[in-house]
Amino acid sequence: MNLISLFRDGADEPESPYAWLRLSVAVLIGTIGNVGMWSVAVTLPLVQAEFGVDRAAASLPYTFTMIGFGAGAIVLGRVVDKIGILLPLIGGALMLSAGYLLTAAAPTIGLYTIAQGALIGTGTGAFFAPMMADISHWFVKRRGIAVTVCAAGNYLAGAVWPIVVQHFSSTVGWRATHVGIAIFCVLTIIPLSFVLRRRPPEHAFAFNPAEGGGQRPAMGVSPNMLMAIMCVAGVACCMAMSMPQVHIVAYCGDLGYGVARGAEMLSLMLAFGIISRIASGFIADRVGGVGTLVIGSALQGVALVLYFMFDGLVSLYVISALFGLFQGGIVPSYAIIVREYFSPREAATRVSIVITATIAGMALGGWLSGVIFDLTGSYRAAFGNGIAWNLLNLTIALWLLTKPKRHQRALAAA
Repeated sequence: MNLISLFRDGADEPESPYAWLRLSVAVLIGTIGNVGMWSVAVTLPLVQAEFGVDRAAASLPYTFTMIGFGAGAIVLGRVVDKIGILLPLIGGALMLSAGYLLTAAAPTIGLYTIAQGALIGTGTGAFFAPMMADISHWFVKRRGIAVTVCAAGNYLAGAVWPIVVQHFSSTVGWRATHVGIAIFCVLTIIPLSFVLRRRPPEHAFAFNPAEGGGQRPAMGVSPNMLMAIMCVAGVACCMAMSMPQVHIVAYCGDLGYGVARGAEMLSLMLAFGIISRIASGFIADRVGGVGTLVIGSALQGVALVLYFMFDGLVSLYVISALFGLFQGGIVPSYAIIVREYFSPREAATRVSIVITATIAGMALGGWLSGVIFDLTGSYRAAFGNGIAWNLLNLTIALWLLTKPKRHQRALAAA
């Protein structure tokens, strides 16, 4: 099979060779483009020291990045539903590059924070939720695997970029590192994006209850109410998730292990998260998105309890690996749930909305953990806060799992 036939013969069919090529390129683009989510956590101690601010103020750039990420995902998701993925990816790459150039020249923490949110965060928003929604149109039988593999690009970025950013920040400085990232993103993402210029076939937007959407009427709640409940769950799970992901580098520095060890733990966490994300796709294709969410939420809670109990160097490496292995499938499960419960014509918009809720949880949780640290002088209470939010997420996930059965029993009794 040559390259031309790959793009022509049966290219519009689900699970076609072109669909798998598209998925591979999407993962590569996601790995590059999601640098915006992870570099800010690695440079947090360096930025705090250079600008002479407290931990809460140094955490605000991350919060603004996540806010921009969420806003960008919603806006760009609506664009994807209308015109396809190509232009949002190019726009995201240009914003990402401009943001890194501006932060590299920022004279104050205020300008640095604004650039992180308005440009880096918003640009990065193109490379996660909209891409998951787009790839979901090209798969049916293997949709769970496709969505989670696409989402794994975010964690591949988290496994690769922290080590790269830490290395160059310690050798040439974080500002020069940001300039290098800006150049690299433009030179790689824009050419790769043209592989994804083909729009999904029209039959991919047909609303087929056999493929998704058949469960929602059995919930006994309106579509908007169901979306609101899912958004609350998304905020809660990522309020819990943000504590280790945002603060593990600073936490290791405070414990005397050094920020380099923390960067290694973050990369280890996200490398195991890749395994978790891909494995969760196989699970979702068998038990559905809600079942996958319940499993991930329960296991994430276990890992947070372990962080609360142990802080030895070896223990933290092991727990970080477990945390990544346990929670990697949580966020992609929301995209799968949306495809199961809602019309495919709304896929990119609704996926982006619920993913934005998870980002809001990351943003608020990252900042709140910094505030709790400033108030208590340690991260112990911050881990306790994460455990409480995780319990809320698990409660909602169990409700989503059992609600259809209870509603059906109620209808039968009536």
